[in-house]
Amino acid sequence: MTEARLVRLYARSDARLVRLYARSDARLVRLYALHLRAADAVGGTSRRAVTPSLLVHRGGSHLPVGRRRTKQKMSSRQMPEKADVSGDTWTLHTDGIPADTLAKVQEYLERFHLTREKLQEVSARLRKDLTRGLGKHSHHKAPVKMLPTFVRATPDGTEKGDFLTLDLGGTNFRVLHVRVVEEQQKVLKIDSQICAIPKEMMQGTGEELFDHIASCLNDFLLSQNLKGQTLPLGFTFSFPCEQKEIDKSILIRWTKGFNCSGVEGHDVVKLLKDAIRRRGDYDIGSVAMVNDTVGTMMSCGFRDQSCEIGMIIGTGTNACYMEEMKNVKRVEGEDGRMCINTEWGGFGDDGSLKDIQTEFDVAVDETSINPGVHTFEKMISGMYLGEIVRLLLVRLTEERLLFGGRPSETLLTPGAFETRFISEIEEPDNGLENTQKVLSKFGLKWDTVDSRVVRLVCDAISSRSARLCGAALATLANRIRVNRRLEHLKTTVGVDGTVYKKHPNFSEELQKTVLLLAPKCDITFLLSEDGSGKGAAMVTAVAQRLARQSRLLEESDGEVDDEEEEEEEEDQ
Repeated sequence: MTEARLVRLYARSDARLVRLYARSDARLVRLYALHLRAADAVGGTSRRAVTPSLLVHRGGSHLPVGRRRTKQKMSSRQMPEKADVSGDTWTLHTDGIPADTLAKVQEYLERFHLTREKLQEVSARLRKDLTRGLGKHSHHKAPVKMLPTFVRATPDGTEKGDFLTLDLGGTNFRVLHVRVVEEQQKVLKIDSQICAIPKEMMQGTGEELFDHIASCLNDFLLSQNLKGQTLPLGFTFSFPCEQKEIDKSILIRWTKGFNCSGVEGHDVVKLLKDAIRRRGDYDIGSVAMVNDTVGTMMSCGFRDQSCEIGMIIGTGTNACYMEEMKNVKRVEGEDGRMCINTEWGGFGDDGSLKDIQTEFDVAVDETSINPGVHTFEKMISGMYLGEIVRLLLVRLTEERLLFGGRPSETLLTPGAFETRFISEIEEPDNGLENTQKVLSKFGLKWDTVDSRVVRLVCDAISSRSARLCGAALATLANRIRVNRRLEHLKTTVGVDGTVYKKHPNFSEELQKTVLLLAPKCDITFLLSEDGSGKGAAMVTAVAQRLARQSRLLEESDGEVDDEEEEEEEEDQ
């Protein structure tokens, strides 16, 4: 058989062999390896190299391409035995793309590839920023704010009772009635109600906003026949705040399109209580202020009491974890632990990530409503991933590498490429078909190669997002292990967010990166069930439990004092 004949045969069968190898058909892989050796023996050095060591998807997994993890609970130690987690293998969906086109496209995609060494550098930078954020004097200059939450414990399984929760984080807010059942170890949502916030109210006065919230809470109490009861309330307020106590939280700045006057720099719990007091027809019990990331951790903590990290990767991104009190320099006390809201979306705001920012990241930042802020979030979260893809597709079209160099009006429209399209395009079974539907919807004239290039672009950008997120999470896990002077840490991460839950490959890629960068940490991932609702109830329940324990301790101390006084009197 001639060398040319071998080249043509291998070129035509690459895609099929990728699929066979992805199914881990060891026999066929061995046969193919023999074919390659035979080709080399004939001098077939010019053939395209498609060897088993390179037939890996998205950074090293030997799993079927794009297979989605459906288990809610998975340990990073349960990754496939054959998985290559070196961090440097980076073969994506390249089949069916002509070599010359692929080489030019890869010049752009290479900018999104992060080697193991680069990920370790990113982790080291974040580690320094965590320490700066916790410092009493360095905090104000730290891009990662490391905000104390005054949540001093995770659930222990003895929590119980009925709670109200408010969840405000967007154009709608929810009111919930939640019951914590100790005997069943369950957090039950009894009922809930969604209330809209009119757009003009988002730009109005703070008093109008909180009066509206108080009115909706009143309507919910009436509908649930709870009027007259004074229930404790967990308040999930998903905006950057500086928490002073569990029931005192100062809004730092509005985000997400809100700009209500008279709220920034003020205690939002007091503003809510003032609005309820103005009505005068109902009251609430103790209030626990809850960040949505903390709620994610706490909602998982009732089911798995080793859960000490919470992470959200959806529209935005953030994480929290249990830090040793002795390291929280801005809060008095040395004993115990406190949950820290990292606000890691701000990582890189001081320029520390410039070396890995692409021109497309810079463009997304410059055209956002908050340039220079939340650098890390803009590189990895759902609000921005679609726009990064769109900008890159426009550039490739300008370079005549896509759509014959002819963009559509929709493709040129900022924000038109939604992040959900990335998940659809990367689906393992219908990805190409979904890609073609999206391109048709955009009014583009495409061919099969175009659809494959678009899938490759989505693959590269979502992969970078998962790896960066995994590097940040590994940093937290390593910090907890070192803090506690453990040789090996076993912990659970409570996770929420549409990017993690709905993207077909994101969770797998993230978990491989964590395993790569935190090899001494055995991490289980647990999907949160309504962190902002049920989680807020758990924060309130734990705060009440600690308050009861504190009161019991004080009473017990008093009894000891009484006994000592009686003994002194007898001695006299």
